[in-house]
Amino acid sequence: MIPRILTIAGSDSGGGAGIQADIKTITMLGGHALTAITAITAQNTLGVTDVMPVPADIVIAQIDAVISDIGVDAIKIGMIGSPEVAGAVADTLAALFQGREIVPIVFDPVMIASSGAVLADAATVAAFSRLMGLSVLVTPNLPELAALAGAEELEDEGAQVAAAIGLVRDHQAAFLVKGGHAPGVTVVDRLVGWNGTVAEWSGERIESRNTHGTGCTLSSAIATGLGAGLEPEAAITRARFYVRSAIEAAPGLGAGHGPMGHGLGREHFRSRAPLRI
Repeated sequence: MIPRILTIAGSDSGGGAGIQADIKTITMLGGHALTAITAITAQNTLGVTDVMPVPADIVIAQIDAVISDIGVDAIKIGMIGSPEVAGAVADTLAALFQGREIVPIVFDPVMIASSGAVLADAATVAAFSRLMGLSVLVTPNLPELAALAGAEELEDEGAQVAAAIGLVRDHQAAFLVKGGHAPGVTVVDRLVGWNGTVAEWSGERIESRNTHGTGCTLSSAIATGLGAGLEPEAAITRARFYVRSAIEAAPGLGAGHGPMGHGLGREHFRSRAPLRI
């Protein structure tokens, strides 16, 4: 059966990130995308001009509607919109899936857009704790990792890994720390597992302004892999290949942080991916 992937996230009117990026990614990787929209944003490649959170009861109604009829094999959580939505989503998922082994949940703790716009206030970030506790994998970038760990910044690899180990211990979820914000020509992503082990993926940095939605795309790609039955490290490997292919195939739209080429990169991805779609 085609993997059924539910994405709980905000809408990006520019089509580069959020729900729109998730739908494209899930589809390109062979899944069927289900959605629960948590917020409506007015944005383009230059930035976010307005945000309207969706009421918690409507978010939950969307989740209930699709799961009760179509079912779900994996869940990706992105922009959450408000602390009320975070609590309601946590309550609902905890009641539906009493154990991580039933349906894997990937949580991308979205806080700031590529343009610099704040997408989660302090109260919403504080409410992330329960969602992390329900997830098999959390995928913060370096600023998000620092915020979750209560640090001003994490200056080096040792501090980053130590922060992730502390969060793993607190929430019993694995953490994939994305290294794109670190300086250097090589980007290193580190997976800190439940037992404190660290796995690494590295690749040459792709110099491009068209990286809007990379975090959304990576997390939804991982969720699609998990929903299709891949082991976590295999799902991460495939997801990273897809993200890199989509950046390389970006169509160059807009004057700011442009969208990736989710569809354009598919054939490039297929030609070199270490795992079949």
